[in-house]
Amino acid sequence: MTIYIGADYRGKDLKKQIILYLKSNDFNVVDPFNDEREVNDYTDVAFLVGENVREDKESLGILICGSGSGVCIAANKVKGIRCIRAASVQDAFLGRDHDGANILALGSEVTPDMDLVKEIVDTFINTPMPTLERRIKRFKQIEKYEEEN
Repeated sequence: MTIYIGADYRGKDLKKQIILYLKSNDFNVVDPFNDEREVNDYTDVAFLVGENVREDKESLGILICGSGSGVCIAANKVKGIRCIRAASVQDAFLGRDHDGANILALGSEVTPDMDLVKEIVDTFINTPMPTLERRIKRFKQIEKYEEEN
């Protein structure tokens, strides 16, 4: 599986640690956003990762900024993206199992503990997409709304 990952300047150190962790677990990791400026915008990276995940339907994404909220908001503006901000393993599980999230947003200043980050990432990646009809119905409602508005 391919994991697209990106971070703004506040999340770049955590991003590097997550990349090493994912590669050590044999994931194909793609970081499409290369901007080493001292300050860069989370919107740019969120849109780019979102577009990559949208085009590569079998992939997932991980975005990091200081709070996780900014990248989450921006990524959710990309048609077809369901991004959740997770600060706990339960957040990651529910975001995948109930909401079918395809991008995980993390806050480098909210969840700085790498052991917890690994658990969140593992849970997000290993939780399958929902199969319950009521949950699938919700995705279709969201897709319809995106098409119409």
